[in-house]
Amino acid sequence: MGNAENVIYLDHAATSWPKPSTVIEAVTSALEHDAANPGRGSHAMAVRASRVLFDTRKMLAKLFAIKNPNDIAFAMNATMALNLAIKGYVREGDHVIATAVEHNSVRRPLEYLRKAIGVEVTYVEADEQGELEAAQVENAIQNNTRLVIVNHSSNLFGSILPVAEIGKITRSRGIKLLVDAAQTAGMIGIDVEVMGIDMLAFPGHKGLLGPQGTGGLYVHPQVDLTPLLHGGTGSQSESPEQPSVRPDCYEAGTQNTPGLAGLKAGVQYVLHETVEKIHTREWTLTQRMMEGLLQAGGVRVLGPRLGEPRTGIVSFVIEGADPSEIAFILDQHYNIAVRSGFHCTPLAHAAAGTLETGAVRASVGVFTTEQEVDAIVNAVKEIKQHYN
Repeated sequence: MGNAENVIYLDHAATSWPKPSTVIEAVTSALEHDAANPGRGSHAMAVRASRVLFDTRKMLAKLFAIKNPNDIAFAMNATMALNLAIKGYVREGDHVIATAVEHNSVRRPLEYLRKAIGVEVTYVEADEQGELEAAQVENAIQNNTRLVIVNHSSNLFGSILPVAEIGKITRSRGIKLLVDAAQTAGMIGIDVEVMGIDMLAFPGHKGLLGPQGTGGLYVHPQVDLTPLLHGGTGSQSESPEQPSVRPDCYEAGTQNTPGLAGLKAGVQYVLHETVEKIHTREWTLTQRMMEGLLQAGGVRVLGPRLGEPRTGIVSFVIEGADPSEIAFILDQHYNIAVRSGFHCTPLAHAAAGTLETGAVRASVGVFTTEQEVDAIVNAVKEIKQHYN
């Protein structure tokens, strides 16, 4: 039980596993050869460490069609990136529009600002499949609307929101657009210019296949943020003020050089495989899983219907069964790793009608196989027999 070598890992929406061998090799190599403090010295090892960071920025810029790699600020994760974007941009008297499928990484900072400085917040409702239309966002705009925040894909439903359409609206109105790409970076194509994205928050440890403790925020050159952290950057050290040059202004403290070396290798893997092929394969696996679960009877699958676009997430509930108990049985008796509960997105559960019970979430990744998908379907069918 619980043997990582034999586990059927279907929790990629939380973090991807296993990592490509090239990611592990890159982390090890950085620890062995480039482990100096980047930007904190002119000796050869420090220069190599700095090169690791810049090369990773360039790789990410290529993936997201970002013109200047220095407009990417590294962070520990997407949560930290979202906090930098939200708290660094929103001011007293502002109105912010978000959606009902946002993660708590968005909702909690907004609720904090609502109480702390009186920021107005509107959450645009989603339907039972976790979908909404761009017109709903447009209808919510007020005279003091300064920021729109959109979860590119719900971490409960797997639904894909119309970011590009919303981007056209925000650009035409002079409103900034922040996109949470926690479930799409590396899995769905993202072009920040074409899609009208002013800020893009992304984790390094999910679809980008990097280590935990990595992520970042793209900030459009015309957007200025108040830094979340102040401190040493290795540049302008004689000044008591935070540097104004990017990315230093948003990156205080020593960076995770080994982790970012691994992130670079992960992005390289994604670029080589292509986002399009990865998305098509993951979508095909979700359809296989959904079809099997629906055939079981008494299983409700959340999110877009069979055959419709979605990311690699399949959340479900079994009639009369506690989702937490189902996840426990899958782990202990079938060695299948999934996540149950409320997935840090209570508004989405409210839309789905599962706020009282939660749901089981199975999520596929780059290395998931058809056999693993069939294994959870067969396990659910067996478990379900005990609830009839």
